[in-house]
Amino acid sequence: MTTADVDTPHGPARVELHLADEAGAGLLLGHGAGGGIGAPDLVAVAGAARKQGVHVALVEQPYRVAGRKAPAPAKQLDAAWLAVVEELSGRWFEGLPLVFGGRSSGARVACRTAETGQADAVLCLAFPEHPPGKPEKSRQGELDGVGVPTLVVQGDKDPFGRPEPGPHREIVMVPGDHSLKADLDGVARSTSEWLARVTRPLVS
Repeated sequence: MTTADVDTPHGPARVELHLADEAGAGLLLGHGAGGGIGAPDLVAVAGAARKQGVHVALVEQPYRVAGRKAPAPAKQLDAAWLAVVEELSGRWFEGLPLVFGGRSSGARVACRTAETGQADAVLCLAFPEHPPGKPEKSRQGELDGVGVPTLVVQGDKDPFGRPEPGPHREIVMVPGDHSLKADLDGVARSTSEWLARVTRPLVS
């Protein structure tokens, strides 16, 4: 494991790198609004991806690095994320297909930046379709704006709702709530199978 700080327009982000022996792709994973890169589902997916021959970068947003609990505005999150993408693309992930991903808020960032950052695929863990109890405040448009293969892994009892499937988008339901902790093996397995499927044609 390697840790590196990356300068962004909104302060330093921190990246925890888990490098595969022979990588065919790079996966960036962002954390949720109130959590960090140690979330159980992120750790499980990082391990599964590395075994699949994928470099993994767990990305800690600048507000977390600075010790703040309240998340930064969306535009700041997106700008910091794209700065990390640029840095990794020029160093550890150079020449590799890129998969943007994350849990909850991090999944939203991955969706919003996929086109600008030229992601080859997007992985969403516990995508917050709407705030709990407020289905009228849908964020489905962020998912619909992604034009590359997308996987959403969602708990079947998630109070943040259930995204709709669509073109290029698969929804995998697992037992549990927004944390996805109830079936980490299922989360890792479905992610690993999907990564193998979407990255194989990109490197062949």
